[in-house]
Amino acid sequence: VMPRLKINRAYADLVRQCSREDASYLRGRLQEARWLIRSLEQRDDTVLKVAQAIVVRQLDFLERGPEGMRPMVMREIAEDVGVHESTVSRVTTRKYLHTPRGTFEFKHFFSSHVATRDGGEASSTAIQAKIKRLIDEEQPAKPLSDSKLATLLKAQGILVARRTVAKYRELLRIPPSHERVRRG
Repeated sequence: VMPRLKINRAYADLVRQCSREDASYLRGRLQEARWLIRSLEQRDDTVLKVAQAIVVRQLDFLERGPEGMRPMVMREIAEDVGVHESTVSRVTTRKYLHTPRGTFEFKHFFSSHVATRDGGEASSTAIQAKIKRLIDEEQPAKPLSDSKLATLLKAQGILVARRTVAKYRELLRIPPSHERVRRG
């Protein structure tokens, strides 16, 4: 949130003390300054509304971590806030949200989705967190294959192909099962 801006009173008072031509020039600059301040306040207000809408939609993530991440696209936030999707895109670029779970770029909260067995949706971030947890809990001598991971996710109601599991595993920089074998 930006600091509150205001026009220096001395410039506003100067309009009454100078020639007509100079006063006209100063009034024009003061009007431009007021317009700039209003624009910045409006932008600040939009950023705050977008942040609040993100927090409301991603409360599970903030409370439970990556597995609680919900699928969310900019269009949904735009509808919540009452602005165009391109406005949401602009105000979320290079903006960060400080949370109890850490500081995240606004864009972190937007995630594609995968269908679930019950007709719902799971975010790709939540699915990646589940894959990581399953791999962290696997038996070192018998690591889970991408196919087995897909089967375990299916048992949890998340319908993903083996190829999708492989893609998410690679994004997490986790090697394939044959490279994870650890003999004890």
